[in-house]
Amino acid sequence: MLRVAWFTPWPPQRSGIAGRSAELVPILARRGHAIDVFLDDRDPVLAPLISRAPDHGPAPGDVRPQSAHDFVWRQEQRQYDLCVYQIGNSRLHEFVWPYLFRWPGLVVLHDSRLHHARGRALLLNERFDDYRAEFAWNHPGVGPDAAELGVRGFDGAYYYQWPMRRAVIESARLVASHSRGATDELRAEFPGRPIEYVALGEGPLTFDLEAGGQRIRTRLAIPAKAVVFGVFGALTREKRLPEILRSFAATRASVPNLCLLLAGRPDPRLDLDAQIATLALGDAVHRLQPDTDDEFNAAIAAADVSLNLRWPTALETSGPLVLSLALSRATVIVDLAHQQHIPVLDPRTWRRHAPCEDVSPEADAEAVAVAIDILDEAHSLRLAMRRLAADRPLREMLGRNARRFWEREHTVERMTGDYERVMAQALQQPIPVADLPAHLRPDPAMFARQVVQPFDVDLWEPGAGS
Repeated sequence: MLRVAWFTPWPPQRSGIAGRSAELVPILARRGHAIDVFLDDRDPVLAPLISRAPDHGPAPGDVRPQSAHDFVWRQEQRQYDLCVYQIGNSRLHEFVWPYLFRWPGLVVLHDSRLHHARGRALLLNERFDDYRAEFAWNHPGVGPDAAELGVRGFDGAYYYQWPMRRAVIESARLVASHSRGATDELRAEFPGRPIEYVALGEGPLTFDLEAGGQRIRTRLAIPAKAVVFGVFGALTREKRLPEILRSFAATRASVPNLCLLLAGRPDPRLDLDAQIATLALGDAVHRLQPDTDDEFNAAIAAADVSLNLRWPTALETSGPLVLSLALSRATVIVDLAHQQHIPVLDPRTWRRHAPCEDVSPEADAEAVAVAIDILDEAHSLRLAMRRLAADRPLREMLGRNARRFWEREHTVERMTGDYERVMAQALQQPIPVADLPAHLRPDPAMFARQVVQPFDVDLWEPGAGS
């Protein structure tokens, strides 16, 4: 049994990471671990959830959401064996950064490129010198003037080029990644650091696909005979929405009875309404913003083909992709290095995508998804959509294979076992000593020292006795 401090986003925050923590932590607690969940109490949606219970420490089987501000005094009482930090490339993780550098623990990287989140946390608070120092420390081979791009507000694609992750990895006791490909990349870049793969578990063991899908189709008045392509989750530029809409319009011109389902919260910067109107797709595109996990699952079940085309990528494992596999959907992804472990077909040949050692017809029949070459995106996507729209047996084969792949790779049970393994491994690792920029490990008593300095008072230090 471990006493664990778990830093994470949490529902009702809109985050797949929040959902996975809320599912995983109670399971670990039922297995005997005592877990305090530390949340960002600055977010008003979380304030009602935060416990103000007296300090009795976490009990086995107990899960208590706490304010992250309460962690410091709880940790000084030596309550926790391990800190677990859930880190992703979004603003919801900003509150975690001050803790993970000062109290090293297990860092779980949901994204392996962190520049967007870290840059935002520093630059929006006008911490320009701290940003410059971190950029230089994370990327010692890059000229320091490159940081001025961020300082001046040019926060575009170059953020993917410089991932701002070295400080996180060098200061952690152990790093875990939910992506096999990202794990391999991190191990190659940081050969001296302990880095492990942890499966991302998501999706129902059982789900009435026909009833769930039909419920959404009826609600949206989707024709019974329509073949439905779907995009799920945040509807952003990185999901390739403009490219999908153009390819869908071209496919629909030659294949009748096609619909497109967009299920998620749209990015207003895309102006999807204008794009849909320009392509004259108003009668073929259906919109939905699911409010619950069950409704989200039903939306995926309503589609015949799931489109998961995120690029550029932070090397994440997509939650909607995992759900699409769990729900036996034929799926189209991008052929990217961090997804090489997924058996896929190339729509230009309808054979296994290179590199693949086994090029036999039997290997083709084991494919889990279709993967498009991002350098041939428009052509490959249209080929994939046209074939999948017309070939029901192919869709059904991919769906069956997807479900088997999910059962082997992505169940919640598999994820839970992996977490227990890496938590135990992290405890065996020494506290790393990294010469980080000074602002990443500040003296928490500095203000108190300044206050009492005129009075010649010695402050109590942790570990110095009472």
